[in-house]
Amino acid sequence: MNVVDLLFGDLASLLSNAIIVVIVALMFVISLRLFLDRRKKGYMSMTISLVIVGIHYLLQLYLTLSGIDTSLTAYMLLMLKIISFILINMGIYQLYNRTNRKQYIFFYGLMIMGIVVSILHFSVPNMYNGTHEQVRLLQDIGLELYVFVLIFLCFYTIPPYIGQQVKYQMALTVYFFIQSVHLVNAYMYGNVQPLLSIAANVLPIIYYFLLFMLLFERVVELMQAIYNSSITDGLTRLYNRKFFYNRVAQYVGRHLPVYILFSDIDNFKKLNDTQGHQMGDDVLKQVALIMKEEAEECGIAGRYGGEEMVVMVTDPSVKMDAFAERVRSRIEKETIVTASIGYSKYKNGLSAEELIKQADEAMYRAKTSGKNKVVKYAQ
Repeated sequence: MNVVDLLFGDLASLLSNAIIVVIVALMFVISLRLFLDRRKKGYMSMTISLVIVGIHYLLQLYLTLSGIDTSLTAYMLLMLKIISFILINMGIYQLYNRTNRKQYIFFYGLMIMGIVVSILHFSVPNMYNGTHEQVRLLQDIGLELYVFVLIFLCFYTIPPYIGQQVKYQMALTVYFFIQSVHLVNAYMYGNVQPLLSIAANVLPIIYYFLLFMLLFERVVELMQAIYNSSITDGLTRLYNRKFFYNRVAQYVGRHLPVYILFSDIDNFKKLNDTQGHQMGDDVLKQVALIMKEEAEECGIAGRYGGEEMVVMVTDPSVKMDAFAERVRSRIEKETIVTASIGYSKYKNGLSAEELIKQADEAMYRAKTSGKNKVVKYAQ
């Protein structure tokens, strides 16, 4: 083995194909696992397309090793490339969107169009009496150019509907260069131009690596979304009661000086009864946003239940009386409701449950002594 073989020869092509097979195999495992867990069409399309890509490159490896090179095998590899390309892009679209009849017609229509264009492969030998090499090149020119049509269609139609648009468009740009390099090398240099041969071996690796990163980051997005949904309230997007309590317990367990603010929207049941639950939900969101904004620099905010919202202030420099009054004032000024607020401070020996209960008791005193006020817990 020498450097020339490693960069330009069949060995370089074998190495490139082998690396791609490994990347595709990793993508297949991820996609299949996601499909088995979530039963989503996008993962099914991605899994099927990766199987076809794997077959394509394994077949290419076999043909290179066996030395078989006919017009029929070239046609089979090209059709596998086109079908897998369409299915991969359909799978990427389905990762972010529900697929209706219109989208199915679009993607399967692209496959049917590829089959129609492939008729040229079988008709050229009867229409043109050139050399064997010239006939082979003309047989596949229709499908080769059709790949460019697919690239441009996917580049301009799919990105607005998916996340990771930049990474996706980068992958398509790399694929455009793959196809361009292939055509120039095959039709102008007879596949012997050294630099183009290097590019033909390296660019596909970059393309499939970008697809792998796109799929991997989508998995991370889904995991993050699942985690967020498990710790936050669906309506207000504040932390839910369980997560909030666990965080308080962590700070109390380390004997850190924290405050708990406990708020309750005044006359909330009357609001629901007179103006409807939609108005009630809107008010909850508004109050939650105020809580979240005020807690952002100094602690965390949560929804404890119903119209009750809580804040744990972890910054010891915060003046809690002023903080609580600012929250109360903003609710009164920025919404159509008021809130009764109580707060308590951690002291050695208190449990998380007792600390929260003290703030709750202070809030109850505020509510029973006139509402729309702040009360500090006092024994």
